[in-house]
Amino acid sequence: MPNYRTNGYQYETSPRKLAPDIRPQKNPYAKKKSSTLKKKKEKVQPKRKLKSHVKTVIYILGIFAVLLGISYRNSLINESFNRKTNLQNKLAVIQKENEQLQVNIENSLNLANIEKMAKEKLGMQKLDNSQRVYVNLPKKDYVEPASEEVIIEEEKSWFETILSYFWNP
Repeated sequence: MPNYRTNGYQYETSPRKLAPDIRPQKNPYAKKKSSTLKKKKEKVQPKRKLKSHVKTVIYILGIFAVLLGISYRNSLINESFNRKTNLQNKLAVIQKENEQLQVNIENSLNLANIEKMAKEKLGMQKLDNSQRVYVNLPKKDYVEPASEEVIIEEEKSWFETILSYFWNP
């Protein structure tokens, strides 16, 4: 609804807004204080900025040191894992060689192989009838009888020893 003013009468329900007649004046001393405070603030702010920059740099260096420590630890873990893997591979190779040597030993202990090696390497032959010698041994017993008589005494209790002392003079 438009505001129609006639003879100072207001047709709306909201009150008029009046502009203040007096404007607040600034204190002349406040300007001087604010200018000195601004100078002090300007001096303080670079120190604060410097402190905040130093804190930031310290935090960044700390994070870098932590990451460096973690990467060093991971490199040590990788190195020990590689060493373990190499040792396991060497163990597997040695176990295979050991098994092969055991098979070779078992094959060499076979009587047929022993006879073959004796014939080939040592030039040995089986015995002929002409090489056999028979020995006659008398059928005498070579075991000697015991010359001493062994007496085995049983241990008696202290009560039996006292009784035997009184009853057997």
